[in-house]
Parts: sequence; C-alpha cells; structure tokens
Amino acid sequence: MSLKKAYLIVIAVLLIDQISKIYVKTHFMLEESVSVFSWFKIQFIENEGMAWGAKIPHWLGGKLTLTLFRIVAVGGIGWWLWDSVKKNQSIYLITSIALILAGAFGNIIDSVFYGLIFDHSFPGKVAVFTTERHYGKLFEGKVVDMLYFPIYRNSEGHTYFFNAIFNIADAAISVGVGILIVFNKKAFPKHS
Repeated sequence: MSLKKAYLIVIAVLLIDQISKIYVKTHFMLEESVSVFSWFKIQFIENEGMAWGAKIPHWLGGKLTLTLFRIVAVGGIGWWLWDSVKKNQSIYLITSIALILAGAFGNIIDSVFYGLIFDHSFPGKVAVFTTERHYGKLFEGKVVDMLYFPIYRNSEGHTYFFNAIFNIADAAISVGVGILIVFNKKAFPKHS
C-alpha cells in the first residue's frame, strides 16, 4: 500500500470522527441520549482522561501530561506508518497502523483544541463555538464520546455487556488493534 492511500485512510477517519464529535457537541446536551435501536444509542458524554475515564493524577501533570504523551505517541505511530510503507510491509499492518494513527490523532484534536473553541457542555445546555467563553486552555480539552451499545440488560436494567461509551477515534484504534491480533500472521509475515 502506498503512503498516499494510508494517508487517505487517516484523513477519512479523522473527518468522520471530528464531524461526528462537533455535531454531537453542538446539538446534544451533556448526557442526552437518543435511541437508534434498542441495542444502540447516541449518548453524549465528555471524557477528561484516558480510556474508561481514568485520569493521570494532578501531581504527575494531569491532563497536560496525558496530552503530551499522546502527541509523542502519535509521532511514533506516524514514523511506524512511514517506515512500514517504505519497507513495503503487509497491507494488514499498514491499514492497522493508519487506523490507530487516525484514532489517536482524532482524540488529540479534542484534547488540544476543544477547550479553546467551545464553551461548557451541561445537562440542559448545548455547547457553542466561542473564542470568549471557552471552557479550558490549550491542551485542556475534553474528549467527546457518543457511541453506546447497551446490547444486553438484566431485569434490574443494569447493563452487563459492553457498557462503554466511545467515539469513532476509539473505534478506529480498536479495529486497528483487532486487525493486528486476528491477522497477526498476515500483518507480520515471517520472511525466509
């Protein structure tokens, strides 16, 4: 696969991710939920930290440390993509890396810029673009999550299967990693 095709994957995922996040952020109130199917909802939440809402302690730099780590990681993943294309690696590997890069970069955009371009989201209030009443500083944005698949619920209504709420960027990372796991031998063929 050429670098141009790999970049097209990255750009396509980034566009879908950012369009969906901006739409939800500017059309949904925080914690608002819309049922698409009984097993799929669009539910707007914001994530200040890592996966499942985990945070880096304030004494370790908190959100700034996480965002800077993400930027360094994206640089490394970008180099890995370039090197893999240069070495004519497997299409499985290159596609996986492109998806992981796009997902990581999509969440970085939220973390770096959303605090500067949006006001606060609240239950009962939709956020708007602003340069005057923004909710954070550079590197202090919250990641927008909205995809929720409560596939199975018990009789008390507690979700037992797949209770996470995520976004397109998270899905791209998961699919990229999934391809590497499922197609490991094709992604990393042994050369004689």
